[in-house]
Amino acid sequence: MTAALLEETITRLAAAGTDAPRDEARQAFTALRAALSEGTVRAAQPDPSAPGGWKVNAWVKRGILLGFRFGDSIDMSADHGRWPFFYKDTLPLKTLGAWSAVRIVPGGSTVRDGAWLGRGVICMPPMYINIGACVGDETLVDSHALVGSCAQIGARVHLSAAAQIGGVLEPVGALPVIVEDDVLIGGNCGVYEGTIVKRRAVLAAGTIITGSTPIYDLPNDRIIEAVAGQPLIVPEGAVVVPGTRPVTSGRGREWGLSVATPIIVKYRDERTSARTALESWIR
Repeated sequence: MTAALLEETITRLAAAGTDAPRDEARQAFTALRAALSEGTVRAAQPDPSAPGGWKVNAWVKRGILLGFRFGDSIDMSADHGRWPFFYKDTLPLKTLGAWSAVRIVPGGSTVRDGAWLGRGVICMPPMYINIGACVGDETLVDSHALVGSCAQIGARVHLSAAAQIGGVLEPVGALPVIVEDDVLIGGNCGVYEGTIVKRRAVLAAGTIITGSTPIYDLPNDRIIEAVAGQPLIVPEGAVVVPGTRPVTSGRGREWGLSVATPIIVKYRDERTSARTALESWIR
């Protein structure tokens, strides 16, 4: 089934809601899952004419939701039932062979079918990659890191231990989290809904960014905020650290409270690149 025909079919089935023909919906979702796994279809894709340079393919999200709606809960227990799992039969785990050039280190990691992993991706246990996600070549997904549903991760990205890249399935028109090429996401960082992290940016450990988070750009003397209906964009090469800003009204000011905020302290230079370079010996 071509991508255009798949889009047309899924759009029609999603519009029918619970009245959609069950068998046809399951078949359409299976075809979509295969296309996502192969990387021929994506939940979002580069588009120079779109805000932030990325376009949402809302029909892909609608198709994923069909898989949830029309799946049957079955026993998916592992190791002869010693690890009990019960979930939708439409959402199995991804099968990878040595031909894929993806390394998943033993120890409890999970990749759902319907995620695409590029060549040379390394997965350290335990980590999780959800359906619809796209992870580019030579990216390292470290221990306890999460790549949420439909998140788009570029090539040569380092997702450090416990980094959380949020998933965005609903609303279907919302942009998933985008992390472009050569980005370093530090340990315990969180990047959530409506955020694009542009090329070569560095997020220091513990930085939290959402689509409604203002970013204080010290080198350029500005505050970066999302425009209504558009994503929050972390600029190319920005080095972002966790910081605070004071509460300036009411009891917050009286009590001397502050709230967390990300701060751009510099832009990437040769020293930064040397300190954040991925180690070629493990690739």
